Order: sequence, then structure tokens, then C-alpha cells
Amino acid sequence: MKSSYSLNSAPNRTFPERAAIVTSVIRQRRSIYADAYDKKEIRPQQLEEILTNATWAPTHKMTEPWRFVVLSAEQQSDYGRYMCEYYKDHYPNLSPQDRLLKFEYLQNYPLHAAAIIAIIFQPSTRIVLPEWEEIAAISSAVQNMALTCTAMGLGSYWASGGSAIDYVKRFIQQDREQSFGLFFIGHPSSSKAHAKKRRTPISEKVTGFTPHPSTINPQ
Repeated sequence: MKSSYSLNSAPNRTFPERAAIVTSVIRQRRSIYADAYDKKEIRPQQLEEILTNATWAPTHKMTEPWRFVVLSAEQQSDYGRYMCEYYKDHYPNLSPQDRLLKFEYLQNYPLHAAAIIAIIFQPSTRIVLPEWEEIAAISSAVQNMALTCTAMGLGSYWASGGSAIDYVKRFIQQDREQSFGLFFIGHPSSSKAHAKKRRTPISEKVTGFTPHPSTINPQ
């Protein structure tokens, strides 16, 4: 899919209208977990757009320190089995029956996702930058993916827990790379409620600026 963008690409929309759309997408974004997805596919064009938008994140000196790997269906199943192994000693107080149900849940969990993407830090061999700048670039890339998913009506979340980091580290990343976990994408189930979120008012987080009264208690 060939993508192009111009501030004038939507001549029928004013700049305030465009800003309102962007603001709406940002504030509607939520981490929606795989067990809240319907098992439906996404179109290849959607996945391409999500990944392309990731690469348009800010990156100092154009190092583009990210690498993405889209897991195959076999790898998604393999990750479910890996979670069972990884967490086998994490539930000592469960009854045998509950333990069986828990590991059945873990094994099937990745299969709810329409796509799972490995997030990998690939340090530049051309120039050395402070690591925090490279991590910030990757985080911005993941945010671009999350916002694109929201705009498409898809759910997503960045899994950065132990099993996600470890799976990519052991089976996907290459020399000199670092695992940053997995990014899940899926269709939010209409039968499950997704919690509304709030944020701390900027008046408590920002100095040197007095916010307009309408933004004191954002929804």
C-alpha cells in the first residue's frame, strides 16, 4: 500500500477539525487485551498501514532503531504453549482443576489476536546515540501503531511482561538486538465492556501554564 500525507490532503476539513479528529483518536485509545477480542482476521492492507505508520515515529539522526516481526499462526500457537511453560510455577495455590483451566486459558490466549507483532530494539551501527533516545523512538513507533489501530476500530496493547519479553528474546531477536515484547491487535468484542479511563488534570502535572477551565477535569 502506497501512503502519502499532506496537510492539504483533506481540503474540506479545517485545521481545527483535523485537530479534533486527532484528539479524539488519542483520547479513545485503550489497552484492550486479547481475551476481549473476537476471533476475526484483519486485512493485509490494514496491517501494512499499521506497520508503515510505526516507521513514521520521530527518530533522532534517522537511526530508525526498530525491527518488527509479524508472528505466523504457528508462532502464535507456540507462544501460547510457551506461556504455559513460563508460568508453570506461578500458581501454586490453585486447585488441580483451576490450574488446568488457567493453563488452557494461557494456551488459547494468543489465538484471539488477529495479529501479534514482535517489537525489537535494533541499535544503529552507523551512529551511537544515548539509549534513552532510541527507546523513546521505539515507544513512539508503538504509540503510532496503537493510534492507527484505534482509528481503524481495532483493539491493541503492548505486552511487556515477562513471557512476552522472554519469548522474543529466545526465539526471534538476533545478535545485538533487544526484545521489547509483543504488540497484540484484534477486533474488540462488542459483548465485553471496555473501561473508560481518566487522566490526572494537566494543572497537576504542568507548571508555567494555566489551563482553560474546560480542561481542568478531562474525561
